[in-house]
Amino acid sequence: MPGEESVIAFASPATSGNADQLDRAGQTILQLLNKAAGVAEEHSRNALEMAQRLSDKLRAAENRIADLEAEVAASQEQAQRAEQWMHRVYTEIEERFLRQEQSPRVPQRR
Repeated sequence: MPGEESVIAFASPATSGNADQLDRAGQTILQLLNKAAGVAEEHSRNALEMAQRLSDKLRAAENRIADLEAEVAASQEQAQRAEQWMHRVYTEIEERFLRQEQSPRVPQRR
């Protein structure tokens, strides 16, 4: 009748046709579950492998950064030392030559 809910009646399991159909449905569901579990395991394995590769790359990048920071520190130290030497050389030149030229010359005796 229109407006009434449809009710599907299940036959009693005693009939062999229904039992075979129920067994096939159960087997199909188990096969699908196994397939889904296999796909999930594969995705999980792929994700773990990718995470490991990315972790290795990150570790390598961190090591490279540490190496570069050490090189920068060494270069800065070398630049500071060069600057100190330049200042020392400038001071020596100034003291020996420029100040001598500014002071009156004493005639040398022959």
